[in-house]
Amino acid sequence: MISWILILNSELLPAKFLAGAANLFGYVTFRTAAAAAMAFFLCLLLGPWFIRTLTRLKMGQHIREEGPEHHATKGGTPTMGGVLVVGIIVVSTLLFCRLDSGHIWIALISLVGFAAVGAYDDVLKLMQRQNKGLSTLKKMLALTIISILVAWLILHFGLRGEDTSRLSVPFFKNWRPDVGIFLIPWIWLVMVGTSNAVNLTDGLDGLAIGGILIVSATFAVLAYVAGHIGMADYLFVPFVNGSSELAVFLGAMGGASLGFLWFNAHPAEIFMGDTGSLGLGGALGTVAILIQQELLLVIAGGLFVWEALSVILQVGSYKLRGGKRIFKMAPFHHHLELSGIKETKVVIRLWIMAIACSVLALSSLKLR
Repeated sequence: MISWILILNSELLPAKFLAGAANLFGYVTFRTAAAAAMAFFLCLLLGPWFIRTLTRLKMGQHIREEGPEHHATKGGTPTMGGVLVVGIIVVSTLLFCRLDSGHIWIALISLVGFAAVGAYDDVLKLMQRQNKGLSTLKKMLALTIISILVAWLILHFGLRGEDTSRLSVPFFKNWRPDVGIFLIPWIWLVMVGTSNAVNLTDGLDGLAIGGILIVSATFAVLAYVAGHIGMADYLFVPFVNGSSELAVFLGAMGGASLGFLWFNAHPAEIFMGDTGSLGLGGALGTVAILIQQELLLVIAGGLFVWEALSVILQVGSYKLRGGKRIFKMAPFHHHLELSGIKETKVVIRLWIMAIACSVLALSSLKLR
């Protein structure tokens, strides 16, 4: 429970007020809303200062030459905004969560670890003044080390609840396949796959952070349900003791995403860079693993899945069909832009797609 409520002076405040406040902070739902509100307002408060600081340090984004031509005007826009988002998520979570929750610490390790890899990549790009950064091999190696550490911690402390190696399949009540010895590779795939999918989506103003906002809100509901034995049993969701605390973390993520969107909406004043996309994506993947809803993340995060899949299809088509492409440009959002759709309309339409995917994911709880 939030620590600072315990240091209030009982001589200055009525006992009933203190008891009521302590009782209020005992509810996960209240602390989730409080974490979201704090993250949102912190982002609005610190955002302008952070943008000015990055501008003064000349930490401007370098735009890929192979991208759409009109994106050249975005060159010089401050990047590494993910530092602000991740920092605010950490602060807001620690203020309102139970500090004895192993689930929270695992989520934070994943968030900060993946964000650190992204930050190093961003710094290299800025120093080199081009979009090379870390090599694919080095980046994958770093993400793999963090993923294996997270996997070991989850298994060592039994944070996935009972039937640890089993998967929950959307729309099926009793079918729970067992991945057995492949659980660690599975955890690696989910974490690394989600982080890279979010990274590929982060190509238009507000697109990726809006998707993160939608999916984090969806998984806040799922985490709360998974940690409530009555709801979990009623909805045939795997019960994971203590996982409802993750709703606080996801509330902070949603609030910070909404606050960052204030500055990242078109025309963007700041980009989150790989720092934000890898960190937030890795954290979402970790939460899905902790509550045994990795396959539901494929549905709820349909926007990110499709963006990543469009790149895979484009590369595969180019190599297997003698240079022929499926899309005008990948990821898919660039294809839509080159088809004559304005950037703002592309973003809003893809947000609508993300909302529809999240609604479908939540509806699967009853369609079992």
